Amino acid sequence: MGLLTHRSLFCLFLMTSIVFILSWFFVLRATGPHHSVDFTILPNSKLFALAYNENSNESSVMRASKDKEEEEATWNKHSKNCNPKKQVLKVFMYDLPSEFHFELLGWKPEGKSVWPDVRAKVPEYPGGLNLQHSIEYWLTLDLLNSEFAEKLRGRSAVRVRNSSEADVLFVPFFSSICYNRYSKLKPNQKKSTNYLLQEKLVKFLIAQEEWKKFGGRDHIIVAHHPNSLLDARMKLWPAIYILSDFGRYPPTIANVEKDVIAPYRHVIRSFVDDSSDFDSRPTLIYFQGALYRKDGGIIRQELFYMLKDEKDVHFSFGSVRKDGIKQATKGMHSSKFCLNIAGDTPSSNRLFDAIASHCVPVIISDEIELPYEDVLDYSEFCIFIRTSDALKKNFLINLIRSIGKEEWTRKWKRLKEVENFYEFRYPSKDNDAVQMIWQAVSRKVPAMRRKLHRARRFSRTIVSGQGKVMSVDIPRNFW
Repeated sequence: MGLLTHRSLFCLFLMTSIVFILSWFFVLRATGPHHSVDFTILPNSKLFALAYNENSNESSVMRASKDKEEEEATWNKHSKNCNPKKQVLKVFMYDLPSEFHFELLGWKPEGKSVWPDVRAKVPEYPGGLNLQHSIEYWLTLDLLNSEFAEKLRGRSAVRVRNSSEADVLFVPFFSSICYNRYSKLKPNQKKSTNYLLQEKLVKFLIAQEEWKKFGGRDHIIVAHHPNSLLDARMKLWPAIYILSDFGRYPPTIANVEKDVIAPYRHVIRSFVDDSSDFDSRPTLIYFQGALYRKDGGIIRQELFYMLKDEKDVHFSFGSVRKDGIKQATKGMHSSKFCLNIAGDTPSSNRLFDAIASHCVPVIISDEIELPYEDVLDYSEFCIFIRTSDALKKNFLINLIRSIGKEEWTRKWKRLKEVENFYEFRYPSKDNDAVQMIWQAVSRKVPAMRRKLHRARRFSRTIVSGQGKVMSVDIPRNFW
């Protein structure tokens, strides 16, 4: 009798549990497709999930998709001020005297204006190797032009006149041409023009209320030539630098977290309407440039002796003098692979000449930093070789010879897709080098703002007796 009672109770409990679970399941189903159901908490969850999905009709899916689109539209509408990817970068540009920028190119100001009328005539930048470090010139032109552009489509930055509205503040100092042309002493000079302008720039900036507000951390300064801004860089280091690499900067002054790497402007002619292929480019490896360099560039002469006797390799000394650019253009356009070897600094213009030539770059530079690498995968169109491996006997030549037609063609096609990212133009066009650099600056802004906001956590804004707004730190034992 007792056994029967226990069995009856067990059966009653089991049936009650099953009814309870099934009723719970049907209640959840009745709530409709707008509520997510976590089937993992039910027994045999995969089976129940399958049954649920099979019974969801097409209209439910379409309705859910429409709801999702409406939700995203609403989110975008309300979050546009918080999403830097959806906004054009607002840039305040200082009206520095023309001696800091276009006068360095030989332009003479008319009247009180410090800027040329870029709608009428644009001052030309000196040619040759000077062009490779002309980044500040193109960025300044783009900001000037943004005030006259009718549409913002394709534009990544626009000039604003009120610094309080700006995301960043741009300093239009043509530091690279200033170094290239004005770093030597002139007759009766005790200090070079390059040194004097840097001295004046530091004095000007640190006196500005905009600089004092955040210690210059929201300022943009271009120093693309490795030796440019040599005297001022240690004093202006809180700013975001736009550089070619970090080779001559201590990591406390410039680093990949804070600063932006910009491409060189290539000096050889772009390969327009390139219909070449693997078989029509007779030269396997091409390099032409200075062979004897300092620091990491010592590898160049060692590779020269390794490769000089290979019949399908062009490895020679070269410069831009006479018809050097013309020769390099012809050589790169007819080569499968172009070497980019570290020189006095980790980067060189040769990489961007190779990209413009659709000649697959072979990068041998362990410390190189590359433009836009946070959004661009260079392994899709470049070959990377460690310096220690490149110096091994036959390693480099054997590796390059092992790359077949299919892999080379894949990288060649990708080069043609990305070459626009490295083209400097005026007026600038959608996703060219100018716009890509502004986009890279935009991606630095959220982290920069976060640091600035964190630094202000324990400060209070007060009004002084003179009516000025001030921010002061609150002592730890204030309360």
